[in-house]
Amino acid sequence: MKKIIIIGAGGHASVLIDAIEKEKKYSIYGIIDPVRPVNTIIYGYRVIGTEGVLLQINKHIHGGIAAIEDNWSRKKMIQTIQALVPNFSFISSIHPSAYVSSDVKIGDGTIVMAGAVINRNTIIGEQCIVNTNSSVDHDCILGDYVSIAPGATLGRQVKIGNSAVISLGANVIHSIRIGEHTIIGAGSTVLKNIDPYSVAYGTPAKIIRSRNQEDSYLS
Repeated sequence: MKKIIIIGAGGHASVLIDAIEKEKKYSIYGIIDPVRPVNTIIYGYRVIGTEGVLLQINKHIHGGIAAIEDNWSRKKMIQTIQALVPNFSFISSIHPSAYVSSDVKIGDGTIVMAGAVINRNTIIGEQCIVNTNSSVDHDCILGDYVSIAPGATLGRQVKIGNSAVISLGANVIHSIRIGEHTIIGAGSTVLKNIDPYSVAYGTPAKIIRSRNQEDSYLS
């Protein structure tokens, strides 16, 4: 099997590693992380250094995948790696228990977790997370760096802008548009379009405030 590296050693890495192991398409060469000491064993794999080590090992691996849950942090790390190693290959991962229709398009670096459903004619951008037991119905379009949290549901023909977040258990009805860098709060029901750079929650979801693209949504 082709060798890959995992980028990041947090909790998100544990479920990603599980998906990769079960998918059986790649073998894990090691983990790179900016904080953990070299040779630390995380989830059964060795930390081999920071992103700088890719300059030495890139010729020995097929590529890698980012296990960084926060959209902005993930994007910054991806950009750093692309600057260091312009030809670095980002692979995608689909857990074997996920259902993905045969004509769905999934971008590089995207992760589809256990129990997720993605229906026909949907386009998922690069470096997205479609998390555990979430559902994306037919003819949806998700931009890059989008995060669909566990248990979230998108109706048909929903469009999600780059780096937006649909939080735990939120529901977005058919044909809604969610703007880029917007966060939909946990358990919300979205009945109308939501502007970019917003935080919206409730049933029905309402915009509560604006946000900057670099603001963390996981703290």
